[in-house]
Amino acid sequence: MNNQEARGNPDEVVFVNTDLTATVISLQVGLPQCMTSADFLDQSGSLQEWTTGFVKKSTTESIWLGTLNLTGDGQADLVNHGGLDKAVNIYPHEHYAYWEHTVGFTPLPMGGFGENLTTQGLLEQDVCIGDVFQLEEATVQISQPRQPCWKLARYWRIKDLAVRVQETGRTGWYFRVLTEGHVQAGKKLVLQERPYPQWTVSAANQVMHHLVQDRQAAQELANCKALSSRWREKLRQRALTGAPENTSLRVNGPGK
Repeated sequence: MNNQEARGNPDEVVFVNTDLTATVISLQVGLPQCMTSADFLDQSGSLQEWTTGFVKKSTTESIWLGTLNLTGDGQADLVNHGGLDKAVNIYPHEHYAYWEHTVGFTPLPMGGFGENLTTQGLLEQDVCIGDVFQLEEATVQISQPRQPCWKLARYWRIKDLAVRVQETGRTGWYFRVLTEGHVQAGKKLVLQERPYPQWTVSAANQVMHHLVQDRQAAQELANCKALSSRWREKLRQRALTGAPENTSLRVNGPGK
């Protein structure tokens, strides 16, 4: 990648001269569904029902990307998913082979991690919080890494899958939508701006999930204005109190 070096004010937008691109090899949408899992029973021993927007189907159609989601897509838990900062979920196809080998998926279908966009050409260490990409008519910006939740594990019936995704850093990330427009599988994501070259998605994952006692790192990441508002608030609290977030409910689910 031929990229300009960051200079001066760290909040100043860096316009990049770059050939950094990725291909959207598959696009998925889906509305929330009610499911049951025989492996997960409630306290009475009955099958436990749960609702998820994880199940998505690939489409080759041109889909409208709005500020909250793709047409035909939705989230079940609007407290922890969706919203302006998490309109689109991205997952690198490069990770599929790792999970197929270590977990035994054979093969993992497109959208296997519940993502909207399955991409080829970018990894967490290649992209930064605040990166602005052009995708056909739409302009999108990286807002935060994905934080995997228990529904990923429950769908695949692998109880520690969310923890493993988090620990390996193979999380993918979210886009917020700066300019709405039609998008389609097979099209290119082209980097336009990089305001925070110091904050790769990998680095953000490290601060949130591994450097949990480092209050200074938490404050520095919280100062990144392009980071999602929820992450910034969590990190400010950690910097203030020194107490990391309790992730048990998110990764293990209710009653675990």
